[in-house]
This record gives sequence, structure tokens and C-alpha cells, in this order.
Amino acid sequence: MNDEATIGARLRALRRWRGMTLAQLAGQAGLSASFLSMAERGQRPLDRRSHIASIATALRVSEADLVGGPHLTPDPVQSEPHATVPDIRAALTTNTLTAPAVDLARPLDELVAEMTRIDHSEYKHMQVGRALPAVINELHVHACAPADEAAYRLALQTLIEAFQTATFTTKDLGYGDLAHVAAMRALEAAGILGDPVSKGKAASLRIHTMPSTSRDLALTAAENAADALEPAAKDSAAVQVLGMLTLAAALQASITYKYERADHWLDQAEDLAGRVPDSPTDNWGAFSTTNVGVWRVALAVEGGATGGALLNLAGKVDENKLEGRRGRRAAFLADVGRGLAREPRMKAEAVQWLRRAENVAPHKIRNSAPVRETVASLLTRAVSTAGGQELRGMAARMGVPH
Repeated sequence: MNDEATIGARLRALRRWRGMTLAQLAGQAGLSASFLSMAERGQRPLDRRSHIASIATALRVSEADLVGGPHLTPDPVQSEPHATVPDIRAALTTNTLTAPAVDLARPLDELVAEMTRIDHSEYKHMQVGRALPAVINELHVHACAPADEAAYRLALQTLIEAFQTATFTTKDLGYGDLAHVAAMRALEAAGILGDPVSKGKAASLRIHTMPSTSRDLALTAAENAADALEPAAKDSAAVQVLGMLTLAAALQASITYKYERADHWLDQAEDLAGRVPDSPTDNWGAFSTTNVGVWRVALAVEGGATGGALLNLAGKVDENKLEGRRGRRAAFLADVGRGLAREPRMKAEAVQWLRRAENVAPHKIRNSAPVRETVASLLTRAVSTAGGQELRGMAARMGVPH
């Protein structure tokens, strides 16, 4: 297959550009030379955030340089959402909280209802891209000329929700810098509101858009944000935001190989989840007992889990409760598939999990760099026909040479 299909191919090019040997890079990144050699040849997927961060830091390049930016394929489900990004970019960059980009807006209650529909994942990325820019534009009208103080605060609060959707939509599609712009716009609105919950929501977005090469700073930011919100977490809404911050802290601790701290924050999240309904569809950020289970799987895969241990964790997650969060459910299925793909004997089972993920949210999975990396690596390592037809079909839809 074509070497350009894997992150490893870019790794080889960047390493040679820096004039480093495998041994030199391995020493600086804290990884083995044999692992890096296999990654360069596409025989091992380079899909763990911690590995990508360590390698990018050692090579003195950005994560995007190593992972690659957005890619387009002939598949319309994969490529069409990218056509909405210019309108999202315009909405994020042409509006300010003192000067809206448009003159007219629907009533504020209609915009709040529209944002609620988007937040509850009734739209795919394509529909989000079509609906979201207008909502952002019109919310700025209300923020700049509010009917009263209550309307002003509601407009700003709803803008934070809109910026959250913009953050993760653009992040999923590979536009990391634009996702960071959306997160910073949320911080601006939260700063005006001044309440701990709004600040916690915006801090969560900022943490998730910080580059993995700033992982120590991201961990500190997550822990500080959680500590700041904890005294104010008296009701369910605040607990949900605090819970998402503890999960963000657990993720950043995992990326920095601080697994005991990651376990601490996961346990904190589990305790907090017991204080809110187990309703991923309705809760902010999907925070719930079920979602904590999803995160345990994701962080286990980040830590290198595979095989029976991973399947045991996955078996504790009630997928039925994720029906209203298709993106979250697809990410969970894909994480299990990526973890299983690390064991050659479980290739066929890995492909089944990845295909299930694609069926649940094709727009998300076909744009996922980690999944694409796993599919490319599976093809490189293929030694039998197990899962071959399904795997080649996924590769074709994701633009992976096959």
C-alpha cells in the first residue's frame, strides 16, 4: 500500500528532515527504536496522544505536522461536512460581542431552541455546519442589543453552547486551530458572565483544544479549573460541568503518563456521576455514569490496553444509553476497535468494532485521524483475508490506499 497513508510515513520524513536517527528520536521521545521503526513502516498504528505528543516535541514540530490536516475523499459523507467550515469560520471570526456581522435575528427563544436541538445531536456534521453559523450570527445580535439583563445573559450562555458545538465539529474534521478559536470565543463570553459554571464550560473547551505538545500546561489548566468550580458545584448542572473537567484532567494526566493521577480524576468523575441522572443525551457534555465508563475505555486505549482487559471494560458500558449521542457512541466503538487492532489475532474482531462505529456515525468516523491510522496499519499488516473485504471498504471510504 501507499506509505503516505500512515502517520508513520510523515514521521519518517520529519525525522530525516531533522537529521535524526531512529535511536536519537527514540531517546528523546521516550519510546523504543523498534516501535518507531514499525510505526514508520505502517506496521504499528501511531494513534496514542501521548506518543504523538512525545514525538512532536522531540522533532520540534506541531501535532498537525505529524498527524496531518483535514483530508478529502470522493466519499460525500466524508467530504461534504468540510464545505460548511468556511461559514463556521466566518461566524467565529467576523462577529464580536460589540459588533454583530448581521443586522437581523430570530427571537432569542427560537435560537435557544435551535441550539438545544443541535446540542442533543439531532444533526449530523453536515446539518450542524448548515445551521450553526446562522445561530452564532443571530445570537451576537441579541448579545449586542439585548432586551434586558436576563436576555443578555441568556444570549451569552447560548453562545457558549454554540461555541462548544463549533469547537468539537471543527476539531472532528481536523481544523484544530479553528476549534481553538471557538474555545477562546467561549472564554470571552464566560468572562463577561462571570459565573463559575460558564467559566468551567469555557475552560473545558480550551483544555480540549490545547496542543498535545503543551500537555503539562493542559493538565495544570484542567486541574485548576476543576478545583475552581468544585466549591460552586451545588446543583446538577454545575456537577455535570465539574465532571467533564475531571474527565479532561484524567485525559491530560494519561497523555503525560501520570496514570495514578488519571485514576484519581476518573474516580472523582465516577463519584460526581453518581450525583446526576445517568442520561448522556440530556446532560451537559453527556456527563453521566455511562459516559464515565466510555472515558475509562478511551483512557485505557490511550494507555495501551487491548484484548480481554479492554473487552471487559467495554462490556460494562450500556450502549443503549448512548442512543441519543451517536458521536459519543461511535467514538466508544472506535476506541475498542483501535485497541483490539493492536493484537494481530484480534484483527477480524477489531474490524467489526470499527465497522459498527462507522455505521453509527459515518461522518465522524470517516473523518477520524486515529481510525484512519488504524485502518491503514491493519492493511499494511494484513496477512490473511480475515475482515479483508470490510477493511478495504472502510479504507476506500476514508481515502486510504488499498
